[in-house]
Amino acid sequence: MSEDINHRRRDLLRIAATALAAAQFGAIGAASAQAQAKPVPAITPGTNTSFAPLKQIDAGLLNVGYAEAGPANGPAVILLHGWPYDIYSFVDVTPLLAEAGFRVIVPYLRGYGTTHFLSSDTFRNGQPAAVAADIIALMDALKIEKATLAGFDWGARTANIIAAAYPERCKAMVSVSGYLISSQESGKMPLPPSAELQWWYQFYFATERGREGYDKYRHDFSRLIWQLASPKWKFDDATYDRSAKAFENPDHVAIVIHNYRWRMALAEGEARYADLDKIIAATPVITVPTITMEGDANGAPHPPPAAYAKKFSGKYEHRDIKGGIGHNLPQEAPQAFAQAVVDAAALAG
Repeated sequence: MSEDINHRRRDLLRIAATALAAAQFGAIGAASAQAQAKPVPAITPGTNTSFAPLKQIDAGLLNVGYAEAGPANGPAVILLHGWPYDIYSFVDVTPLLAEAGFRVIVPYLRGYGTTHFLSSDTFRNGQPAAVAADIIALMDALKIEKATLAGFDWGARTANIIAAAYPERCKAMVSVSGYLISSQESGKMPLPPSAELQWWYQFYFATERGREGYDKYRHDFSRLIWQLASPKWKFDDATYDRSAKAFENPDHVAIVIHNYRWRMALAEGEARYADLDKIIAATPVITVPTITMEGDANGAPHPPPAAYAKKFSGKYEHRDIKGGIGHNLPQEAPQAFAQAVVDAAALAG
């Protein structure tokens, strides 16, 4: 009798252990995938200062300027910058990913660098749906069926929208500051004073004086944003000036001003993006494998990780990056960002 009981106890313990292992596997699946991914070599930020000669391609409404690196038949990775930044945010990340075997595409968003509209009659629209549609058009033009998308600021928001609305085009995602999809309705909601203060430039851009001021002082204005958003990043003049050239694009001011006015429901979008706007307004859950990241010294407005964790229903991991890392995470911590891209792709299998 006692022997039978012992056998049953051993069976129950074995079943319990199996169930616990299964539960733990689900919880640490991201860590397991990370362990299987190839480690990215160490790199000192600022090691690289240039890309290979840029390429241009007609895609949708735009002729897009972009950097490309890595094998043409490698798995595609598209790196997306924010405001007021440009492709040089990824100047150290790109060779790391190329060395890891990825085909890396780093486009200038509309209103930046060498990207320009094909028609002078096209509305200079900065609404998030338009920027996301641009990247889908770029993927079509480059014959990229599916890619890992990675970005920060406007770039993270763009990646979020594509992952939510076109999951079949997004293999995996790396998103700095997590889930950034928001609607015009949410933009109307007042925030606590301390939070509103962080968005001071959004209110400035809502005025004609703000538009004129940004146009006149865009070099100094954007440098101030860099300093506020990354208070511990000691970038030099050469680093900033390389990116500041992208803001000389003739459509830059119009795109930036429209983007921030649209967010506050002070500017209309275009009917062509109505269907995508409906998806955005619903703030849908993202199902593709995702790694979110946050620097420990991000001076820009950003939500806490706990606020958006449930917005990712697929394989998911969050990483806090230490060392005084600010808003421009890929340029300030290129190894950590590149490793996240490699690991996110591994999550997708």
